[in-house]
Amino acid sequence: MWRQETDGPSVQRHGFHALMSFPALPGSRLIRRTEGLPASLGRMGSLEVRLATTKKDIRKAQKLRFKVFFKDGGAKPDPRSLLSRRDIDHYDRVCDHLLVVDHAATNRFGRVKPKVVGVYRLLRQEQAAVVDGFYSAREFDLQPLLDRHPGKRFLELGRSCVHPDWRSKRVVELLWRGIWTYARHHRVDVLLGCASLPGVNIGDHAPALDFISKTARADGVWAASARVERRAPDCLSRPLVGGRDALRLLPPLVKGYLRVGAKFGDGAVVDLRFGVVDVLVIMPVAEIDPRYISYFGGESSTIRSAA
Repeated sequence: MWRQETDGPSVQRHGFHALMSFPALPGSRLIRRTEGLPASLGRMGSLEVRLATTKKDIRKAQKLRFKVFFKDGGAKPDPRSLLSRRDIDHYDRVCDHLLVVDHAATNRFGRVKPKVVGVYRLLRQEQAAVVDGFYSAREFDLQPLLDRHPGKRFLELGRSCVHPDWRSKRVVELLWRGIWTYARHHRVDVLLGCASLPGVNIGDHAPALDFISKTARADGVWAASARVERRAPDCLSRPLVGGRDALRLLPPLVKGYLRVGAKFGDGAVVDLRFGVVDVLVIMPVAEIDPRYISYFGGESSTIRSAA
């Protein structure tokens, strides 16, 4: 959801070429329809949040992801991404891509040139059904969770990043305004995805993971666990710390999800390619603090259950 994600073996089969062969609309370069959503999902000054509708839009999102994840973040690109200087996988061809564009950005010559400065990748359940299922299902066993909620609509959030020169509250708020508008339009009931803790030493994350487990572990009908073959050992390399101290060890995004009432799956997964430890985040819309839904997406009463 909010993480640097990894590519699987099927990338070679369905990645760049599948994306580029996505049928364009007659007489147009559009490759995505907004399905009734407005062209602009929100603005703050020169910043605008909208959905990608063209191949060029998606390429810009992939370039930003490459910069943040691989060039700056130290993740290990596969040969295809390294050659293209874009973060590419086969999910790109079916996902919707949420963009924050700065219309006042300038190029190296000082000329105004709109720039994509923030992105999220949105994968609805019906879209996931035509590829390999949800991306996070590679690390977490989602099927029991999905089976317990056959009438609910799930939306997976992933491949999120913001350009280092634009990391501000305004960009993050616009991304979330776009997500809530999209979720309301598609009558989404549950948001899910992976969140990442930087570094692959599971022992270093023991206090943070223990805090998450004790304060926000998903149980009952929302329970989900890391896949047995991917689950990191439950080891503690140093004494656990108290609540406030543990909270300070969490990345800002994870702390944000805790504030809105998100739940977390059982167990964690080490992602060696991206150099992170992943946890599963589960956010039933009906249980999110109404203040946040009202702030980012309008009155909470407008987000209704699809069941």
